[in-house]
Amino acid sequence: MNLAVWVERHGRRRPHDPALADGDRVHAGWGVFAARTAGAAAGLRADLGLSPGNRVAIVMRNRPEYLEALFAIWHAGLVAVPVNARLHRDEVGYILEHSESAIVVTDDDHAGDVESLVGTVASLQAAVVAPGERWDRLTASSPAPLVGRQPEDPAWLFYTSGTTGRPKGATLTHRNLLTMALSYFADIDPVMPQDCILHAAPLSHGSGLYGLPHVARGAVSVVPQSGGVDGDEIAALLRRWPGMSFFAAPTMVKRLAGDRAVAAADLSHLKTIIYGGAPMYLADLEDALAVFGPRLAQIYGQGETPMTITALSKADHADRNHPRWRDRLQSVGVPRTDVEVRVVDEHGDLPVGEVGEVVVQGDVVMAGYWKEPDATAEALREGWLHTGDVGSFDADGYLTLRDRSKDLIISGGMNIYPREVEEALLRHPGVRAAAVVGRPDPEWGEAVVAFVVAADGTTPPPVADLDRTCLDHIARFKRPKDYRFVDALPTNNYGKVVKRELRDRLRAEAEESGPH
Repeated sequence: MNLAVWVERHGRRRPHDPALADGDRVHAGWGVFAARTAGAAAGLRADLGLSPGNRVAIVMRNRPEYLEALFAIWHAGLVAVPVNARLHRDEVGYILEHSESAIVVTDDDHAGDVESLVGTVASLQAAVVAPGERWDRLTASSPAPLVGRQPEDPAWLFYTSGTTGRPKGATLTHRNLLTMALSYFADIDPVMPQDCILHAAPLSHGSGLYGLPHVARGAVSVVPQSGGVDGDEIAALLRRWPGMSFFAAPTMVKRLAGDRAVAAADLSHLKTIIYGGAPMYLADLEDALAVFGPRLAQIYGQGETPMTITALSKADHADRNHPRWRDRLQSVGVPRTDVEVRVVDEHGDLPVGEVGEVVVQGDVVMAGYWKEPDATAEALREGWLHTGDVGSFDADGYLTLRDRSKDLIISGGMNIYPREVEEALLRHPGVRAAAVVGRPDPEWGEAVVAFVVAADGTTPPPVADLDRTCLDHIARFKRPKDYRFVDALPTNNYGKVVKRELRDRLRAEAEESGPH
């Protein structure tokens, strides 16, 4: 099954109903959306010479054209490579090269960086700016018929970093994404055609994935003109669009719960806030429930099993009379309908309450990492995805995560892998060694802290120089918020840096300083 059939069907059945919205304005009805999708698919095949299975990247901020491009890629039988638009040019270039993307659909904000990669990335033939004259020409092409796809055919290469510091492309098939959409209906929410999804988080990641069940059911995809989380704008859009759901990182939920415009808004049109991707502190969650009521649902998932491992339902959030209500709020819920979830150690399954690695099996689990057979073999062992996350089940089947064994830092809902930051810092001639860890932060969830050993052992390089080195090589949001200059990094008997000691040091400092 080709996922683009959803747009084609709604285009025939409901051509005049709104499909895509730019703020409070209808960008396209289903008929126009379907026609532009089928036209762009024809243009990608005929004008740009692409064949089924070729990769097409999308590097753009959230906008209606993003969804036109995504479904046009699938309509043509191609593979989408959505790229985080906040990445550094070199990071974008690596993903384009690794995925062997032939075309990039981008926007004015990113056209300069992306176009400079044409001729540098061997596979890259052209960049198409949307909206723009070339994109309009493609979408105006005579519609092409839907290209048939098998369930196991790749649909989306979801690039997620690893501890090596190099992003890996989780190969998500049409079956994976269909299973994810059906699981949403089973475990999170039913969706009706009069509903909408607000894309306040990046379409390249969670919001784009959660958009799929809404497209499947013919709901409206609304892109805020600010491109992000703005309380006044969301309050206004709630007046315009009923049945609103959106995906948000916990830091975004906290920010909205404290926003005056949201607190004063009529929330009758707000249906569901799906949060996940980072820990939600209990106090923040209780504050959010006080503002939003029983409209919160939590998911735990990964790019490798797109947003589908466990869920804490709206009913769980609302069940204040349960004796372990607060304990459940601190869990990530129960396994989803379409997966089996276990907690294991090297000997097998662990009993209730014991901590081990979370492993997952089901039709939503990725086919593997793109062009990474060794990494695939390591992650998918004996038919189970080894998540690298550590947790335990309680007697009722609720999973609580205890740690992230891959040292991932999540700041403002964005994934930051310490190795990437460390490699950037080590490019500075004044740095001998560096170790990067996350520190709890009330605004961002976590803040990036770098422990640095000076090259000569005594004179630390200027912080401004370290900032500039980072900005030359990695995205701005990955840059450390704090630098600590030390004589040496703590290591174990094998010479490996013991980051736990660094985190403990930061925690002790926070406890000594007391609440602010």
